[in-house]
Amino acid sequence: MSRIGKRPVPLPKGVTATVDGKTVKVKGPKGELSLRLVEEVDAKVGEDGVTVTPRAGAERGRQMWGLSRTLVNNLVVGVTKGFEQKLEINGVGYRAAVQGKNLNLQLGFSHDVSYPIPAGISIVAEKPTALTVSGIDKQLVGQVAAEIRSYRPPEPYKGKGVKYAEEHIRRKEGKKK
Repeated sequence: MSRIGKRPVPLPKGVTATVDGKTVKVKGPKGELSLRLVEEVDAKVGEDGVTVTPRAGAERGRQMWGLSRTLVNNLVVGVTKGFEQKLEINGVGYRAAVQGKNLNLQLGFSHDVSYPIPAGISIVAEKPTALTVSGIDKQLVGQVAAEIRSYRPPEPYKGKGVKYAEEHIRRKEGKKK
């Protein structure tokens, strides 16, 4: 039995939620998001928030119950606070700059990498070696951060590359004479 799924998702002031069939739409001060739930899970809006319940007799409904509740909670958090992911760039000559709708990365290749910033995402380069990816959709923020990191993942010998700010890179010892 899901323990997370039993709790309703509270709706803060200024946030409204509607359920239309299997689609949950949440509107708040930062924007509007929607989510299509799986067939075996139902949702309804009450005075205490959005309640997610599995359909009776559906094993997959019990499996997806907690996940569905967490996804609805991410919608509510996204339209109120938003999400952000911080990236660090380590390496001699490695840097990033935002130019219009593109993120230009110099990562030690013979050419610069130009990454088009998708709609709904804002990227800020506080320093040439520090990036902040932010937006209201948690999945999209994480996807964009992972795509930027994938251009040059950190390597274990010198730690050069693009890494998440909270990520710890296990370092390896180099060759011995």
